[in-house]
Amino acid sequence: MAIELKTIQHLCELSKLNYDEAGLEKVMGEMGDIIELMDEIKSFDLTYDDTKDNNSIAFADTREDIAQPSFPTEKLLQNAENTDGCYVVPKVVE
Repeated sequence: MAIELKTIQHLCELSKLNYDEAGLEKVMGEMGDIIELMDEIKSFDLTYDDTKDNNSIAFADTREDIAQPSFPTEKLLQNAENTDGCYVVPKVVE
């Protein structure tokens, strides 16, 4: 599908773009390629098929959520300063 030069000029005016004649020709070709791609995408079958989802895993087959020992809080906060009940950490990004 070819796009008209008048349409490209109107789109450039709306988007505040200034092109010379060579630039308009280039944009016209690129817009034509984009429209062709969109037309091709419209031809794909995008109907939802729930059998293709990974729904074959039953909830009973998932692992049990068991609490495990974590990293010690004292170790995590060893570099933090406690100021008025708030922790101030060293600045990382300048």
